[in-house]
Amino acid sequence: MSLDIKAVMACLPHRFPMLLVDRVESLHPDQSIVAIKAVSMNEPYFQGHFPDRPIMPGVLIVEALAQAAGILAVESLNLRGSGKLVYFMAIEEAKFRKPVAPGCLLKLEVGFLQRRASVCKFAGRAMLDGVVAAEARFTAMVADATS
Repeated sequence: MSLDIKAVMACLPHRFPMLLVDRVESLHPDQSIVAIKAVSMNEPYFQGHFPDRPIMPGVLIVEALAQAAGILAVESLNLRGSGKLVYFMAIEEAKFRKPVAPGCLLKLEVGFLQRRASVCKFAGRAMLDGVVAAEARFTAMVADATS
């Protein structure tokens, strides 16, 4: 299964400038997802990170992985339109191996490590041309949206 930007937006509450998944290339419910973030010089953080050598902040790479995991959880648990959200709870073993610059297509590969009723654990890696740029394990919780 693949998802275009409209389907991505139906799964996630994020919007510009915090929507960090542009499309889903493949999604295997209950297993894994491969999504794409097209990194553009128009991203607002590049003005200050860093003006002479623009680099995507590592925390935003991890956020992109978490958003891909959110889509995987929403589709695997049939949460689309339910009013439930997937909240980030923990980040573990984050490693940053290669800078991500404007013009890159960041491939976000995420899989389930563990799945319970309301808490899921994931492993993810962000790839640039087949090379690991960043990787992390993280935990998320499914809960009602709060006002």
